[in-house]
Amino acid sequence: MQPIAIIHQDEHLLVVNKPSGLLSVPGRGPDKQDCLINRVLEQYPNARTVHRLDQPTSGLVVIALTYEGQREMGKLFERRQINKSYIAVVGGNIAKNEGEINLPLICDWPNRPRQMVDHEHGKAAQTRYRVLERDRVSGTTRVELTPITGRSHQLRVHLRELGHPILGDNLYAPQPLQTRASRLLLHARTLTFRHPLCDRALSLTCEPDF
Repeated sequence: MQPIAIIHQDEHLLVVNKPSGLLSVPGRGPDKQDCLINRVLEQYPNARTVHRLDQPTSGLVVIALTYEGQREMGKLFERRQINKSYIAVVGGNIAKNEGEINLPLICDWPNRPRQMVDHEHGKAAQTRYRVLERDRVSGTTRVELTPITGRSHQLRVHLRELGHPILGDNLYAPQPLQTRASRLLLHARTLTFRHPLCDRALSLTCEPDF
């Protein structure tokens, strides 16, 4: 079992690096009980979930160690007072060095958990992107992503709609791009926020392993 790397710890909060392939919280059935929060609970019995990452996404996750920590961090997420950035590797060379994607999203109910763009009924979703490196040989682009909103599968759908699906994405990428990576190449790299209980700025970084 892969150990959970701790990036930050204080009285109220734990910030960890969730491995790709691990659920954030338990799913239905006995085969879906191994998850981030249950592993953390073995060492921190008061641990409480604050937010989640998709199972195939790796990177920084905040876990509360006290009720106050859970409540106050929940408020920060609701108010969008936490700045997050992700790293992804996508198919093709993105033409523009940076840009913004504004496409409303809704659950594709017959094909859940897939999400889809719906300009009539979808909820507003906004993602900023910045190209870090274009690999002309492999035909891929490493990109930094900053989600302004936090819709389910937002980054994955937005990049697909941009014409550059994430490598290893078995929901939204065509088969040739799915098989170019053994995992989804999407990683939550940074979290920046003012600690709601200690009143100090935190800027946390965890580099991806791809």
